[in-house]
Amino acid sequence: EAAIGKALQLGRDRLAAGDSALDVCEAVVRVLEDDPHFNAGVGAVFNEKGEHELDASIMDGSTMQCGAVAGVRTVKNPVSLARLVMTKTSHVLLMGDGAEQFATLQNVERVPNTHFDTEHRRQILEEVLQERARTGRLDGPAQQAGAYGTVGCVARDRQGRLAAATSTGGLTGKRWGRVGDTPVIGAGNYADGAVAVSCTGTGEQFLRHAVAHSISARVQLAGETLAQAADALVRRTLKPDDGGVIAVDRAGNLVAPFNTEGMYRGLADSNGRFVVRIFED
Repeated sequence: EAAIGKALQLGRDRLAAGDSALDVCEAVVRVLEDDPHFNAGVGAVFNEKGEHELDASIMDGSTMQCGAVAGVRTVKNPVSLARLVMTKTSHVLLMGDGAEQFATLQNVERVPNTHFDTEHRRQILEEVLQERARTGRLDGPAQQAGAYGTVGCVARDRQGRLAAATSTGGLTGKRWGRVGDTPVIGAGNYADGAVAVSCTGTGEQFLRHAVAHSISARVQLAGETLAQAADALVRRTLKPDDGGVIAVDRAGNLVAPFNTEGMYRGLADSNGRFVVRIFED
């Protein structure tokens, strides 16, 4: 709760100072990537080989510009590399060795892959692998608490611009080379002139249903409120325990529905709202 509160305060202060939604989303996600409590950057989960492969994306709703990286291994803050993909190339998504080479060209901060290690995540990997050995399953969703997760930030700034950023280590014990929804624009991350959405949970389900974009589509095409649209995807389209979303619309309405036992989240606005929660209110 303290870690989320720190990141939330940073975001609110920077928005109050007039910073852009895009800058704020990147800054907040960087703070979360550097905190070992979360499955992104330091504290990222291990894949089946006992290594880390990190994904991130960022999107500016006012311009529809976006950038993403997948499977990076030595980039300290993947969300910032995703933004450089957006601003320094004509592409949207770079992956693996190509993303690593791009990071070298951009002189972003690099770290050894072990920089992201934490003992807690290693213990969860061991539990997942032991369970697979017992059941004979080669892979599959990790059900252990803390075996997955994502960090994200959505924001509306003083000019009414919307932005979203998301970063993750993926699923514990994921197959080497697996890519989830986080770096896929429209699935795990999306922003336009109507809404900004960041998702967390079982990435394959968010990919199948293009969850982030579908929320925007329901708002703009079906005339639903943000709360109605987000609830429809989380409560009726996704399956129980698939995950949740955080989202904001052009009017500044904030929602954070989830269908899991809990979801670490914080919501703040210029009217004094400042809420940090883990379980249901």
